[in-house]
Amino acid sequence: MRWVLRSLTALISLPLLYYCAALLGAVAPGASADLPRAADQFVGLVRGPIHYDLLLPLTPEIRSHFGYAKGAGVDIANPNAEWLVVGWGARDFYTSTATLAQINKSAVWHGIVGDDSVIHLDISGNLRGVDSIDFRGLSRAQMGALIDFIDSSFQRDQTGQPIALTERFSDHDAFFAGRGQFNLFRTCNVWIGEALRAAGLPFGVWTPTPQAVDLSLSWFALR
Repeated sequence: MRWVLRSLTALISLPLLYYCAALLGAVAPGASADLPRAADQFVGLVRGPIHYDLLLPLTPEIRSHFGYAKGAGVDIANPNAEWLVVGWGARDFYTSTATLAQINKSAVWHGIVGDDSVIHLDISGNLRGVDSIDFRGLSRAQMGALIDFIDSSFQRDQTGQPIALTERFSDHDAFFAGRGQFNLFRTCNVWIGEALRAAGLPFGVWTPTPQAVDLSLSWFALR
């Protein structure tokens, strides 16, 4: 009976330990690229129920750089689109859960033990005044480094083009095969932290939960 109680205690404690470790990782500074800092352009961090997406301003340069997305169904040339939405995550979970109501056991299990990763691209219009978005200014060098990091997250075919997948949420988004495995220790929110540090922004060393990203954004906001 004693071993049963110990096992139950361990099972109950593991999520708490994970959450506490995430909060510690959010305030422990990770190594950020040494780049000139300015506010030449702004990027956004948009919070969802379980993960963050990046928002890139659809400047002519970014429309051109991600022009291949149009062939996959992302209407990146749409004059009403102001932002490119970029997310990274587990293929089974990410491509099957447009809403929380669609979460299934198989997707959750793969997200815990490991799954292939995907990149999600979408477009958005005017987002001014949306409370769930945190905007950060970047220099041109920082923006270039951020785009380089995003590029490195795509799995590519023999011609060097990102590999488009069949899964979609709407008529203006697309999923692409990603590089690297998604698991409990490298989540979509960890990827966000990697992206920001690659762009030279101070950020926590490990942020696997949206709450950890929230804390890290606040903790390093004035540094």
